[in-house]
Order: sequence, then C-alpha cells, then structure tokens
Amino acid sequence: MTDNDPDLWRDALPRLKPDGSKYDRGHAIVFGGPVHSTGAARMAARAALRIGAGLVSVACSPASLTVYAATLQAVMTKPVKDAGAFAALIADPRINAVLIGPAAGVNSHTRACVLKALEAKKACVLDADALTVFKDDAKALFSAIVSPVVLTPHEGEFARIFWTVGDREADAVRAARSSGAVVLLKGRDTVIAAPDGRVIINRDAPPQLATAGSGDVLAGLITGLLAQGMDAFHAAAAAAWMHAEAARHFGPGLIAEDLETQIPAVLTALAQR
Repeated sequence: MTDNDPDLWRDALPRLKPDGSKYDRGHAIVFGGPVHSTGAARMAARAALRIGAGLVSVACSPASLTVYAATLQAVMTKPVKDAGAFAALIADPRINAVLIGPAAGVNSHTRACVLKALEAKKACVLDADALTVFKDDAKALFSAIVSPVVLTPHEGEFARIFWTVGDREADAVRAARSSGAVVLLKGRDTVIAAPDGRVIINRDAPPQLATAGSGDVLAGLITGLLAQGMDAFHAAAAAAWMHAEAARHFGPGLIAEDLETQIPAVLTALAQR
C-alpha cells in the first residue's frame, strides 16, 4: 500500500511531441445519456479533452444529439441509434478509449454497449450506470474484460457488483483480482488497486469534491489519459491526484463544472515540482 504521489506515475504521463498532431494524442469516446440527463457525459468529455486527449466525441442517441451538439464545441458528437451502431463507431482503430456510465441509463442498451466496447478490446472506463446494469450478472462483465479497464465505483456501486465494503484496501485488491480490472474505489481516501496486487491510496480528498458530477469529471480525466496511451493503473492514480488538486486550487464554492477548468494550473504546477 502506497500513498499517491506524482513520483509514482510522473514518468508514465503523456508528453507532447514537437512534431506531433492531435491524432497522436488519441481519440476518446464518451457514451452520452438520454436527453434529460446530458450533463454528466458533457463534463466527462470536456475533462478528457482538457487532460490532453487529441479528440473526444460523445456518442449519443439521435434524440439527444441536438442537446449535445448545441452545448459542446471542441468535443464532437456522433449519433448512434443502437448497440450495433455503437460497435461500428468504435471499430475505428483510431478510437482507443471509451467511457461508459455517467448518466448513461440503467437499461439493456447501456449493458449492450459496455459489452461491445469490451469486445472491441478498447481501453475502457466503466462508471456508475455501466456498473449497476451488471448488478445481477457481474460474471458477464468480468468475463468480458480482456483489455485495460478501470472500474470507478463508490461504495454503493461496489456492493452491487462485488460485495459490501468492509476493509476498503483489501476489498479493492480482491475486487481487482476477481474482475481483471483496475478498481478505483472512490471516497475520502480513494483506493486504486490493480489485478496484480499493487495498491495506491489517494488520501484526504478535499471535502468540496462531495458534489454532483465530481465523479463524472474524474472518469473523464482517466479516459483522457488512457486515450494518450497511459497504462490503466497509473492513469487512475494520476487522475485521482489531479482531481483532488483541482479542487484544492479552486477552493470553496466548487461545483463539478469548475474542476476541469483548474487542470491547466494543476499540470503547470506539476511540471514545476
């Protein structure tokens, strides 16, 4: 068990190339929720772009496309009517990271798209509804995990696909081993556990992170790092640290939309450490 510190993952952070292009920095897909709950995916997508992904697109139903397209600028929108269309979209080899879960909807469509993303062997972040849809069949989720995957549950979501949390560190390690994914168990002391038994604890998160949408931004940060080629364990640890630092930079009055705006300052301070 190790406390989270930039020295653990600094060397793994993506670095810009003087002669590089946006295509060198990865293309992340964020699965968009229905028209009445688009905010979570929009915040996650902006966070993925802000942390350095070269391109980010929200894949959403045609019915909600207008909302996403009207409220996003650098983030692109991709209408997908069903799981088959979603699979066809992410089959593009240039798309290398997928986030599913924030306000996605607890339904068969979300479940099907999670399985399509895993079948395509994309690096994935599965959060919130993407975990809850497997409440009664977690084995179906775990057996499909063959690519780099980060699961980002809070304790309630953790209990839906694993068991009730007793010892946070031990339970996260056991869950990572049984699922084959990196498990980021959210809380004041966030536990990041790898299937091989490595554990990093991100301690003493600022209390202002206890606000709606904060976890969606964290999921987006992890996804953006994965898109740039960072390994899942270090991407989760780095994102958790920067997420907390962004809250500290902003201070009182924080809402989730403020978090990604603080990332440039966090990255600048990190480069100067």
